[in-house]
Amino acid sequence: MEKLLVFMVMLASCYADTQDLSGKAFVFPRETNRDHVKLMTPKTSLSAVTVCFRFKTDLSRNYGLFSLATPGISNDFVLFKTNNNDVIRMHARDGGTDFLALSFPPNNWHTLCATWNSEDGISQLWVDGKPTIKRFIHSGEPISGKLSTVLGQEQDAYGGGFDANQSFIGMISRLHMWDYVLSPEEIQRYKADSNFTPGNVFNWRALDYEVVGNILVEPEVM
Repeated sequence: MEKLLVFMVMLASCYADTQDLSGKAFVFPRETNRDHVKLMTPKTSLSAVTVCFRFKTDLSRNYGLFSLATPGISNDFVLFKTNNNDVIRMHARDGGTDFLALSFPPNNWHTLCATWNSEDGISQLWVDGKPTIKRFIHSGEPISGKLSTVLGQEQDAYGGGFDANQSFIGMISRLHMWDYVLSPEEIQRYKADSNFTPGNVFNWRALDYEVVGNILVEPEVM
């Protein structure tokens, strides 16, 4: 009976699904070292990355926005908002760089796109449709291995190692990920939500995901 009860609790708090989330958003309502969304893909090699999504928060502390790990590297591709209000740190293949002088007024929706190419190691952010400078992170080595991709937490170990003080509180929507660097024109089409090519790694309109903990899926209210 005790084992059955444990199984039922796990089933209630952790489920997998593939859905069209158009017009929806993940809502992360609390600080925790457990609640997160797992994103699933069969891909095991990425020579380049573009991740785009929208988010809204009132946090002033640091928090993880996007965390991709492989068995050998916990920071294989990570977007992390630091304590400084104007800085986002990007990791690729365990290297990292800080993008400075950004602007994220609280309680507003923001569009964020991040690109990285393993051939030349060049990375860039697009914040609300505006490009940053380009920065070098790590070159010559693609992301390789079974991907563990998490929203709402930052992985300090493959699939775990979460810290409540780095958890995300707020909303995330319209997430897409591609295994190539999007052109500036395509990024602008994504921002306008107009006739862009959906992600071929993660596609918000056909997202394979698993919710763990107290996370809601609600209409994306502007």
